[in-house]
Amino acid sequence: MKEFIIKNGNSEDIGEITDLYREVAAIEGGLARTADEISAGYVGNFVSKAVESGIIVVAHAPADNKIIGEIHGYALGPQVFAHVLGELTIAIHPNFQGVGVGKALFTKFMQQVKEDRPDILRVELIARESNGKAIEFYKKLGFAVEGRMTNRIRSVGGGFESDIPMAWHRNPVG
Repeated sequence: MKEFIIKNGNSEDIGEITDLYREVAAIEGGLARTADEISAGYVGNFVSKAVESGIIVVAHAPADNKIIGEIHGYALGPQVFAHVLGELTIAIHPNFQGVGVGKALFTKFMQQVKEDRPDILRVELIARESNGKAIEFYKKLGFAVEGRMTNRIRSVGGGFESDIPMAWHRNPVG
């Protein structure tokens, strides 16, 4: 079992998160961006938004204190969406996938939403249709499928697949 430490992220983590995202994006289907699309500016943008209006949590490997996982979400901007955390993204270093880092990050993220952010009534994410394991995991965390965006994302093989929008509600509806 690989060990890791979970803590809140901040703007000082931008360099390591950039490295992490490049590693994950290099895996086919790892992120909805390619490795060459990952820049310090791109990462700095979402880190600053998460620090200012959302939540960002990172996982460190204790051996070298490197960031091996990250999750974030932030307010969408317009006041009518002030109760929503969106743009939720999670990235786990390839060497640490499947050992509980993602579950620990997601659990901490949702704990902070539930305990520290009573203003947040909805958390949104989008999952690739082909990532059934993630969709089932999100369902176990209380997320519900809210639709399907047909042929929205270009697949690794050159075709298209659907994105699955999902959301968690503080006070579930229906």
